[in-house]
Amino acid sequence: MHEECGVFGVWAPGQDVARMTCFGLQALQHRGQESAGIAVGDGRTVRVKKDLGLVTQVFDEPSLAALEGSAAIGHVRYSTSGSKEDGRMASQPHRAAIDDVPFALAHNGTLTNTEALRQRLDEQGASLLAGTDSEIATQIIARTTLQTHHLREGIAAAMDQMQGAYAMVVCTAEALYAFRDPFGLRPLCLGKLPDGQGWVVSSETCGLDIVGAAFAREVAPGEILRISAEGLASCQGTPAAPRASCIFEYVYFARPDSTIDGQNVYGARQSCGRLLAQEAPVEADLVLGVPDSGVPAALGFAQESGIPYADGIVKNRYVGRTFIQPTQEMRQLGIRLKLNPLPDVISGQRLVVIDDSVVRGNTSRKLVAMLRAAGAKEVHLRITSPEILWPCYYGIDTDTREQLIAANKTVEEMRQWMGADSLAFLSLEGLRKAVSGVEHPGFCDACFTGRYPV
Repeated sequence: MHEECGVFGVWAPGQDVARMTCFGLQALQHRGQESAGIAVGDGRTVRVKKDLGLVTQVFDEPSLAALEGSAAIGHVRYSTSGSKEDGRMASQPHRAAIDDVPFALAHNGTLTNTEALRQRLDEQGASLLAGTDSEIATQIIARTTLQTHHLREGIAAAMDQMQGAYAMVVCTAEALYAFRDPFGLRPLCLGKLPDGQGWVVSSETCGLDIVGAAFAREVAPGEILRISAEGLASCQGTPAAPRASCIFEYVYFARPDSTIDGQNVYGARQSCGRLLAQEAPVEADLVLGVPDSGVPAALGFAQESGIPYADGIVKNRYVGRTFIQPTQEMRQLGIRLKLNPLPDVISGQRLVVIDDSVVRGNTSRKLVAMLRAAGAKEVHLRITSPEILWPCYYGIDTDTREQLIAANKTVEEMRQWMGADSLAFLSLEGLRKAVSGVEHPGFCDACFTGRYPV
């Protein structure tokens, strides 16, 4: 399961905004590892640098030095489909122009009415290179702004046309804009640089931390922020809808050191583990967490159950999303790119293994087999989210319902197929209790319930 994107923006005249954005994107790298890009406004024009690869592969000292200006936005992307060439064209930020005035846009989320918007643009004679919903949003904003004559009004008019999930940042030659869908499906927060040097927007608070910005507040659902030499201005671009923030951010997507809507992610994951120990206790010798998102939950499970925690699974942290895939012969040899067990810890032990989710089930099956091969006496799987029964249409890489194992098998059938001694999932009530520190009561839990807010 993958989050598709992360966005970052900074307004800081006199500062190295491109370098700050590069650091911000590195903090958000977990949200997308396929491509990275930065756009900078220098008072006259907007320049964009983007390509396939991790942030450190796309940017170096010369490329950052060439991006001088007062405003910048950045993007990291994970795509769910398309070839490598398609990924290059779909990489963001997207650049467009209103008459001859350039701007660039970066987007986290997915529009659900993309086809209708694309058809409208085709009828108007628009030329699309990638055809992604992000490029379509860029073109819609350009055309609505031509009618309203002001970018902020153009963004508001576009928000009334776009449906689905979006947290977007826009860079012009002279200003930074940030806005969010009326449900608040995807996260976006605002931070202030020290000594009044400027403002930062980021998908997560970890992006603020890395550049030394202090958290100010969340960008409100349906809100438009404009940051320029005139200061910070806010308006409601479209009326807010019933709140439906993605609850899965706390389970897996967000970095553990981030705080979303007042709830620390690490604390939420620990609570998931404690509640899971209450809901699905088991007799065992050790608790193991599947790195990285399973570790805080495993610590919570161990604290609640009294079963000792151990580091029994090692993660190779230098393996991201890669285009270099092992051959079939390598797979048959059991190549382990990301996870490797510690037999000295595992051998002869009854294990409780904590993981964040089960999508197709292939990873869990391989994990159980790997632990048994390392000598585990018993393997009890505990999952810190409910069964994923429905696909997500709001910017998450999940498959059709036919490919979601929990939608087609009972828990007992899944246990048998995975080869585990027992299998249990955290209840939806337990997950909601784990994130009780959130400042609002509204979540999107459609992947568990099938209740889609849009």
